[in-house]
Amino acid sequence: MQKDDLGSLAMFLAVVDERSFTRAAAKLGISQSALSHAMRRLEEKLGLRLLNRTTRSVAPTDAGNRLIETLRPALADIDSKLISLTQYRERPAGTIRLTASEHAARTILWPVIDQLTRDNPDIKIELNIESGLTDIVAEQYDAGVRLGERLAKDMIAVRIGPPLRMAVVGAPSYFTRRSIPATPHDLAQHTCINYRFVSNGGLYIWEFEKAGREVRIKVDGQLVLNRADLMIEAAVAGHGIAFLTEDQVSDALANGTLIRVLDDWCEPFDGYHLYYASRRQPSPVFTLLLEALRARK
Repeated sequence: MQKDDLGSLAMFLAVVDERSFTRAAAKLGISQSALSHAMRRLEEKLGLRLLNRTTRSVAPTDAGNRLIETLRPALADIDSKLISLTQYRERPAGTIRLTASEHAARTILWPVIDQLTRDNPDIKIELNIESGLTDIVAEQYDAGVRLGERLAKDMIAVRIGPPLRMAVVGAPSYFTRRSIPATPHDLAQHTCINYRFVSNGGLYIWEFEKAGREVRIKVDGQLVLNRADLMIEAAVAGHGIAFLTEDQVSDALANGTLIRVLDDWCEPFDGYHLYYASRRQPSPVFTLLLEALRARK
């Protein structure tokens, strides 16, 4: 393999990921004509058609897909080996890409990232907020943070937060008009504030547990929101019952603007975990982040 071949293979993956020569060329910082020439030369050398080109998109052929299956783990391994060389620097350096839910980012990740970047000026951290469970391998993240019960079995998961509890809350003014629910099934007679996942567009189904009995309830109401702060504001204003984590509504419960119901149906559950691919070789910077998160647990 000639030295230019590695560059051509990386360009090929960029075209596949972007599904466009124009976007791939912009991402790589080269001209579209140079990228097209490199792809033609790669196909000629292999004697195979790797890409199907149309006026609207670019997609890999069967041979292209076989090449992708070979390239991704090989280049990922090379990348991890290069990253591991940073341990020989006097100061930690490198970039980490993370994905987390908004709640996990604010309560678990941000306090650690804030201090870590202050103490290590050569570290760069990209944090993307996503509500769904992200395929960190396909999306090229170093790690993600989600609830332990939602993680794939082929991931390494490290607990980085305490157990959590949910809270069913409503304003005193709301309960002057409605009876207090005694069981989760009573919520069918109440106006509830729904949460919609940004990632897949689905509505969150409220989950309860008591003495080993699990209940999942689809609730209804006038409002569907995707931000916890707006859900709290709506509940305080008397628009209905909300379902959030204890820490999100602790202030409102303390000052009496919200009251809690169905407390006995909200048992603790597994908290946040940092998860990453089992085949990933942790870089020194990643290890530094992981140790900081463990120390804060």
